[in-house]
Amino acid sequence: MAIGDFDGVHLGHQEVIGRALRTAKKLGLKASIMTFHPHPRAVMGQDKYTDLITPMSKKMKMFESLGVNHTYIVTFDASLMRLSPEHFVDQVLDRLGVESVICGFDFTFGFQGKGTPDSLCELSHGKFSVEVVRPFHMDGEKVSSTLIRESLQQGDIETVTRLLGRPYSISGIVVDGEKRGRTLGFPTANIQLDESYVIPTNGVYAIKASVKGETYKGVMNIGVKPTFTTGELKPSFEAHLFDFSEQIYGEHMNVELIAFLRPERKFSSLDDLVAQIKLDVEKAKNKL
Repeated sequence: MAIGDFDGVHLGHQEVIGRALRTAKKLGLKASIMTFHPHPRAVMGQDKYTDLITPMSKKMKMFESLGVNHTYIVTFDASLMRLSPEHFVDQVLDRLGVESVICGFDFTFGFQGKGTPDSLCELSHGKFSVEVVRPFHMDGEKVSSTLIRESLQQGDIETVTRLLGRPYSISGIVVDGEKRGRTLGFPTANIQLDESYVIPTNGVYAIKASVKGETYKGVMNIGVKPTFTTGELKPSFEAHLFDFSEQIYGEHMNVELIAFLRPERKFSSLDDLVAQIKLDVEKAKNKL
């Protein structure tokens, strides 16, 4: 069993999960994961962790694609938070009958996070083995969910992609928008996100969008559309797909962010905005 929150399922997490898969194969056992929901830090009052790099539905799909047989989603609430490390081992891990637990070097558990990989070894009392995976480094930096969050908020999509081992993606339902893009010659799909994602910095992105089983290249604006001064503070997500003219209201769309093109900004006229969108489209096509 690989155990951890695994928000992002980044390359460091994949190292832990991969170790569990290899150990399971060696021992002739099923490979499993234990993860937690909601994010433990959100329950402990760190509000930014209500938004996730990889919400649970995407996390489950990734676990399956990696070859995991079973996933245990443990509800992280006040009662679990108060469990001592000893009780966590006795009441959770022992009852599942695990043969081997694989965790990252910084894994903590039990009340106030007092349990560590070292104490997990002691508390196992020989009932299961414990394997601890060292930090995963890339270009001299430790791969972490915190670094991915910071990079998203800086628009550093290249770093995000490298740390995740895949493009960052968001998804949702295509809903009715204000249809301004159509009047400007660049119709857009307005996406209502289906889960609480970490939102990248406002700006224009080169994207790949999947809808109705097909994938298209395009550009997406994330932001508050300052040119139209709506006063809206909540960001919108508007995707313009190249060579696309279908009606897709009500359809589910997944969007991969491939490159950050520019920050969102206010234009003095619609002509200036249209001219910039044309430049954005050409730049996106080159990136894609």
